[in-house]
Amino acid sequence: MSVKKNGKLGAGVLGYLISIDNGGTLTDVCATDGVTTIHTKTITTPHDLTECFIKSLEALSQKISGEVDVAELLASVDHIRYSTTQGTNAIVQRIGPRIGLLTDDENFHTLVFNAAPSLFESLVGDRVRVLPHDWRGNGRTDLVSAVSKLVSNGANRIVVALSGATVAEDEKAAKRLLYRAFPRHLLGAVPLLFSAELSQMGTPEQRAWASLINAFLHPAMEKFLYNAENKLRIHRAKNPLLIFRNDGNSTRVAKTVAVKTYSSGPQGGVVGGEVLLRHYGLEQAVSIDIGGTTTDIALFDRMEVKRQQFGEIEGAPVSISLSEIKSIGAGGGSIIRAENGIVKVGPESVGSVPGPACFARGGTQATITDALLVEGILDPASYFGGQMLLDRARAEKSIMTHVGDPLKLNMTQAIDAMMTAYQAKIAGELGIDKSTSKDTVLLAFGGAGPMSACGVAELAGMNTVLIPKYAAVFSAYGISFSDIQHSYVVELARQVDDALDCAKADLLEQARRGMLAEGFSLDECRLSYSLMTKNGSGFVRSALNGTHDRANSECWLELQATRPIEKIKLAGARCEETRKAVPDGVRAGRNDLPIFKLESLSPGDWFDGPCLVEEEFFTTYVRPGWRFSISENHDIFLRR
Repeated sequence: MSVKKNGKLGAGVLGYLISIDNGGTLTDVCATDGVTTIHTKTITTPHDLTECFIKSLEALSQKISGEVDVAELLASVDHIRYSTTQGTNAIVQRIGPRIGLLTDDENFHTLVFNAAPSLFESLVGDRVRVLPHDWRGNGRTDLVSAVSKLVSNGANRIVVALSGATVAEDEKAAKRLLYRAFPRHLLGAVPLLFSAELSQMGTPEQRAWASLINAFLHPAMEKFLYNAENKLRIHRAKNPLLIFRNDGNSTRVAKTVAVKTYSSGPQGGVVGGEVLLRHYGLEQAVSIDIGGTTTDIALFDRMEVKRQQFGEIEGAPVSISLSEIKSIGAGGGSIIRAENGIVKVGPESVGSVPGPACFARGGTQATITDALLVEGILDPASYFGGQMLLDRARAEKSIMTHVGDPLKLNMTQAIDAMMTAYQAKIAGELGIDKSTSKDTVLLAFGGAGPMSACGVAELAGMNTVLIPKYAAVFSAYGISFSDIQHSYVVELARQVDDALDCAKADLLEQARRGMLAEGFSLDECRLSYSLMTKNGSGFVRSALNGTHDRANSECWLELQATRPIEKIKLAGARCEETRKAVPDGVRAGRNDLPIFKLESLSPGDWFDGPCLVEEEFFTTYVRPGWRFSISENHDIFLRR
C-alpha cells in the first residue's frame, strides 16, 4: 500500500475498508486492512455534510499516516461504506420538497391521510388530486388536468399512487400517457414518481406512504451523496461510494433508494450487535445506543433483532422492512431540570451547539454530561480524545440552578437525583414488553452508553453488560459487516405451469443488470431465492424447494443477489479471569476512582468496581458490586 503507516494500519493483505456513520452531533469512522482496525471521530457539520464527509477522511488519514493526505489514503481504499442521518433529520425537521399526491380513490386518500395526519400535512398538505373513476376512458385529459393543477398548487414532486388489484398496470398506463402529454423539460422540473415502481408488495397505503417519503427525501439525499461521490472521484478513488441502508446492506449511490437511508445509522448498531452476540453465543440481549439526543433500544432474540415486514416511519406505514428499534429522548445532551417537585429528563436536547453547560459554548441547561463531569466520572482534559476541554464550574452552576436549588438539594444529592432519573428513564423502556430478565445481556454502546450501563442494568434487573471495544463508533463498526446486496421480487402467475421458471428467469435478468451497475458479474455473487406467501395483512417467507402451491394464494418470488465484502476479523470469544489488573492512575471525584486505559489491558484482566475503564472516546463506569473483565476480542464484560 502507498499510504505511510504510523504503526497502526498496513499489515493486512486488503486495501482499506472504511465505514462512516454520520450522526447529528458527531461523525464516527472505522477502518480496517483485514488485520488491524482503527477508529476516530469528527464533529458533524450540519450546514454541509459533504464537508463533514471529507473531514472524516482527513481525520482518518491523519491517524493512519500522521499527516492529512486524502488522495494518498484513497489510493489504498477498496470500499467506503457510508450512513447518514440526512434522511432521518429531514423527516424530523420536515425540511424537503412540496409533494403532490395523485390518486384515483377518495377513500384511499382518506386512509393514507388518517395513518399519519401530521406527517401528511407537512409533506403533502392540500396538494392532492383524485382522478374520476372513468379516467382510463378519458384518454390523457383527466391525468393532464390533475398534474397541471398540482403543479399550479406548488407541488415540485408528484407521487402517482393508484389503488385496486391492477395498480401496476394502471400506473404504467398513466405513466405512458403523462410522458406523451408533457415535454421533457417539465417532467425534469417536476418529477413524477409511481408507487408500484418502488414496491408492489404491501397494502396500497403502505406503498403510497413509502413513495411519499421517498419523494420527500430524494432531493437532499441525491444532492449530498452525489457531491460526496464526486469528491471521491476528484481524489481518484478506485470504487464508487457505497451507501449503507436500513436493511443492513449497501449499494452504490445511483442504486440507492432514498427511503432506505432512513434510520440507517441505528441499523449499523443492530448489525454490529448481531455479529458480536453470535461471536459470544449470547442468545438474549437488549442494546442501548446512547448518543447526544436519544437512546436507541433494540431487543435481540436468538442473536437477531426482530424486523417488521412492513415498518413505520413517524407513524406512517411503509412497504419496506425495518428493524424494531425504539428511540427515546434521553442522551448525553438531554435537558434535565426540576419540574413540579421531580427531576425530568428530556426529550429536549441542547444539541452540539450550544451543548451542555460544561462545553462552555453558551449553554446553561443541566445535562447528564455535566453531572458525570462533576461526579468525577468524566475527565475534563481527556473528553472526546482531548479535543474538547470541559468546564467544571459551569457544570456545577447549571446543576444547582436547574435541579439543586429548586429541589433544595446539595450538589451531591442533585447529581444522584439526576443520574437516577436519567438511568430510570432508559431502564423503564428495556423491559416494557416483559421480554427481558436477569439473564438478558445489556449491550451498551454509543459515546454515552458505557457511562450509564451498570446503573441502567441494575434498575432493569440485569446482571451482565457487554461493552464493545469500539463502543464509541459501534454503528460505524457494524456498517463494516455489510455486503453489497440487491433484492428483486415478482408475483407468480396463478395456475401457470411454468410460472416459477419464468419468474426465476425474470429475476435473474434483473439481478444481472443490477449487479453489473455495481461493477460485478453474477458469478461473483451469492444468489438466494425465497417464496413470499400472503398471510393476512403480511407475508410468510419460506425457502424455495422447487415447487409452490399457487392455486388460491397470492405468492411472490424473491431473489437476493449478494456480493460479499471482506469483514473485520474478530479475535477469540473466551473471557477468563486470569489476572487482577493494575490501575493506570486515580481520578479524583466524590470518591477517588481507580482508572484503567482499555488499550493497556490484556485479555483475562479483571478488577472490581467502583472504577473506570477508559478508551479514547468513551468511559465505562463500573459501579460498586460489579466486576469488569476483558475478553480475547478486547471487549469489556461487566458482571455483578
